[in-house]
Amino acid sequence: MATAPRTIRPRLLLHPPFVSMGGTLLIAAFVTDWEYSNTALFQWANFSAWLITGGLLLALIASILLMVDLLIGSAGRVRRLPLILLAVAAIVSIFNVFVHSRDAWTSVVPTGLTLSAIAAILLLVVAFLGWSVTDGRIRAEEDRS
Repeated sequence: MATAPRTIRPRLLLHPPFVSMGGTLLIAAFVTDWEYSNTALFQWANFSAWLITGGLLLALIASILLMVDLLIGSAGRVRRLPLILLAVAAIVSIFNVFVHSRDAWTSVVPTGLTLSAIAAILLLVVAFLGWSVTDGRIRAEEDRS
């Protein structure tokens, strides 16, 4: 006897922890940029550059694990809004790491601070959406019990 399709229990997804760790580092980069703009202590700019680099490396790992989630079939349907927001935040952060490679005050103020703020806002929206790009649900076509 066939029944209507139902949603079964979500499977474990590999990518969300790495998305949240990378996003946290990129949001922290905004905080260190803000501190640098207020204090002019160059170590804050160094922290920002390292945080952005680490966040981008974790974003790369998260994207690889998202592909694994999709290939093994545990991802379910891809949600477009979080995916687009994360992609834009990553692109902004790539430009931001190049800006932070400059010397002295111009490595952060005003361009680096602005790019960090844009990335942080985008990532906070993704955080409220759950740090996942997929719904993690697999549809069951038949219930054979």
